[in-house]
This record gives sequence, C-alpha cells and structure tokens, in this order.
Amino acid sequence: MNYLLWIDDEIELLRGHLLFLEKKGYHVTTATNGHDAIERCQEQSFDLILLDENMPGLSGLETLQRIKSIAPSVPVVMVTKSEEENIMEQAIGQQIADYLIKPVNPIQILSTLKKNIHQREIVAEVQQTAYQQDFGKLSMQIDDCRTVDDWKEVYRRLISWELQLSESDASLKEMLAMQKQEANRGFSRFVQRNYLSWLEKSDDRPMLSPDIFKTTIFPPLNDGQKVFLIVIDIFRYDQWCVIRDELADLFTFDENLYLSILPTATQYARNAIFSGLMPNLIAKMFPDLWVDEDSEEGKNLNEAPLIKTQFDRYRRRNTFSYHKVNDSQAGERLLHELPNLMQHDLNVVVVNFIDMLSHARTESRMVRELANNEAAYRSITRSWFRHSVVGELFRTLAQTDCRVVLTTDHGSIRCSSPIRVVGDKNTNTNLRYKLGKNLAYNAKEVFEIKDPLRAQLPAPNLSTTYIFATGGDFFAYPNNYNYYVSYYRDTFQHGGISLEEMLIPLVTMQGKRR
Repeated sequence: MNYLLWIDDEIELLRGHLLFLEKKGYHVTTATNGHDAIERCQEQSFDLILLDENMPGLSGLETLQRIKSIAPSVPVVMVTKSEEENIMEQAIGQQIADYLIKPVNPIQILSTLKKNIHQREIVAEVQQTAYQQDFGKLSMQIDDCRTVDDWKEVYRRLISWELQLSESDASLKEMLAMQKQEANRGFSRFVQRNYLSWLEKSDDRPMLSPDIFKTTIFPPLNDGQKVFLIVIDIFRYDQWCVIRDELADLFTFDENLYLSILPTATQYARNAIFSGLMPNLIAKMFPDLWVDEDSEEGKNLNEAPLIKTQFDRYRRRNTFSYHKVNDSQAGERLLHELPNLMQHDLNVVVVNFIDMLSHARTESRMVRELANNEAAYRSITRSWFRHSVVGELFRTLAQTDCRVVLTTDHGSIRCSSPIRVVGDKNTNTNLRYKLGKNLAYNAKEVFEIKDPLRAQLPAPNLSTTYIFATGGDFFAYPNNYNYYVSYYRDTFQHGGISLEEMLIPLVTMQGKRR
C-alpha cells in the first residue's frame, strides 16, 4: 500500500477525491494547515504529498520548504488556484514533483501518482513486455544479417534493450545476454568470412581504422573548419550512449559506427587511425615509428609523428597539435592551453581513462566490485565524464565554432570462456589475440591468419601466425591454468572479434549555442 499526505485547508470539500483514492488502494492522511502537516511528516513517512499552495497561516511554499528539510526525497505535488508565473517558479525551484491547477479531478490526481510513485515499475513492465515481443523479431534479424550495416542495426537494438532493461529482473537480463551471445557468434562468423576480402578492395569496403582521417577529418578541414579529434581509448558504443545523454543539450550529433581493424588493440588500431595505413605498411614505410610486439618500448609513443606522415602523404598544409590526457593534471593543462590551441586547424586529444579503468578492474578486487557488471561499468564511465576535465573540455568546445569528432580505437568485451593455447617465450601476452611461430591451438575455436601480409599485418618471422578469440573467449596457457582462468575470467579485454570490440562509435558534433 502507498501512503499519501494531502494538505488543504478545505479538505472537507475533497471527500470524494479521498474515497476515490482509497478505493484505488492508497492510504490517505490529511492535514488542514502547514503546522499539522509538518507534524505528520515528523511522525511517519509518506510516498507522496499533495500540498495546497494557498493556506492561511503557514503558506504552501513555506510548508514545502519545511517538509523538504524533513523528507527531502518525498515527491511533493503543488495544488493551487493561482497560475502566477512567479509562484510556479518558486515551487519548481524548491523541486516540486508536479504542479496541478484547481479544480482537480480524480483522474488528474491518479495520473500524477502513477507518474511520481509507480513510474519505474510501470516503465519496467512495459519494457519487459516489449522486449519479450521483440525477442523473436530480433533473433530473425540476427539470422538475416548479410552486411556490416545489418550488424550495426542489430548491435544498436541490442544496446538499446540493454540500457532499457538494466534494472529489470535477472531472468530477462539473462535472456538478453544469451541473445547478445548469439549475435556475437553470428558476427564473428561474418567477420571471418569477409575480413580479408575487405582489405583487398579498399574502394568497396566498410569504414575501417585507416579511413577515419580521409572520411571524417579532412572534409571539414577542406571547408575551413577547425576540428578537435578526441580519441577515448577502449570506448564502447554503450558507453557513448550514456555520455551522449550528458551532451545532448550542448551538441547536435552525426552518429555512426565503424569497424576497428584486427587486432583490436592500441598498437594496431590507433596507429592505423593516425597514419591512415594498415600496420604492415606502417612497419614497412616508417620502421622507426613501428614498435614490434616483443619490444619493451611503449606501443603508442609515436602517434604525433604518425599523424604528420599522413598529412605529408596527402600534401596537406594544415597545422595540428597532439595531446595525451592520462590524468586530471594533463587535462587541466589542456584546458588552460585551449585559447592558444584554437590557432591550429586540427587538435588531437587522446584520453586514457577507460583503458586505465579496464586494467584497474582486472588487477584490483575493489574496482572489480565497483564495476561488477556492464551497467556498473557504464555508470562509472558516466560519472567520470560528468565530473572530469574531459567533460569540461566538451562543455567548453560547445561554445566554439569547432567541429568535434569523438571516436575510439577499439572497444572491449567481458570475457568468460577460456581457450587453451600454447606458445613459446616470445608469444605476446594479450588475452584476445596471439601471434607467434610455434602456436598450438584448436583451429575450430579461433580465427587464424597464417599469411599475415594478406591481413596487412607485420610478420616478424616467415612462419608467424595470428589467432583471434571470438565472442567472450579468452586465451589461457596450460601452465597454472586454473589460477590464470579464475584471475582473468569476467574481466574486460580487447584484441579479438566481437561486436563490442569492433563496432565502435564515430560521432561528429557541433555546438548548439555557438
């Protein structure tokens, strides 16, 4: 049962309304003045309070202020004869839940109760019914996917349902998780069938990492616009969806998804973005800028020089700056430099927070508890963005004429199923892809590339093979297998083939208030 408090100096005239609400299952306590109402609030808790604005003695607004100090989270609905704008503004400023003009009818009251008390359960029930009805259609759509655009649409629908059903019962979320696994199996088969052929026909393929500058950065530069390219490492589409809500009042969006190259790892995908080249060509044309897997050197230290190689190759005279934001101090320095950066045609900003969060979640039990599922992972991303200097950067850029491009190099997937693999001491450590000359594995469980040059990947040795995990799989060595599996199971990893890693956001935005 829900408990209501109705405060009105003419409460006797509302007996019909009270009887109506009692028949609907509400327990209504009444008060005829502000002092009695405050006393009632001190004695018991209510689910909602209906408050007359015009009462003798303590006014409705004064009563509202006192009630909010006692029970700040209880929704208060102001009921008044007055339509004066200043009274409405004062009431709204004190965070009323709703505003009704007398005379009110029972249906109006019931409507505001449903909106303010029962909205979550009503929405959840409607969404659950809608997903159950959509389940079969979505399964058929997964089976019918033939193109990258088909998979983009499926992925968008799955993420939309994941966001809507984040607070639903466990059985429904499990049903959606199984459907997402089904989609990932289909998507992995699709990539394995088509990936190499995409690389062979550069003019007729989906947008890949090396295409970003040519398709998205150069055109606005050609039009004389200044561009900010912001690359958030390991940034997934679902994380973009929650950040989008934070930016909706500031920007208009042109939202797209593109395909990360394989491996879906920084060394390969991000370097391909900045150079406009596939990894084997970077290693061949600019050997001093390519870092081999077995090198102790950082894999992303040459990003600014790689951008310059792409500008030189296309004979572009645009000026650019490059910045990496690894912590709040670097972000503060960037904000401080912003007026000076406006002289450049292009400013590139790489943000590493989500990469650090992913690693911290693997290594820290506390962080894993804080981000124990997909919804929590998104929530931390939203909270970080809202309160970080990166969020402030976007809010500042919204006031300028700059074109802002937000993207990433690859996403990540929550891994659950180990696959045994054996390699020598030179095999790389990534859990989602391996390369080496002496790999032992079950070929049916992986996507294998025995001719790296065909996949436009460097081949350190003549017999180098690349293998990629698909879906939620991850590679584990037989040595100390159980410890290794328990440590890495349920962590977010990248490097392989999945919707989450490969279909990633590419968003062009323009400030609304410029």
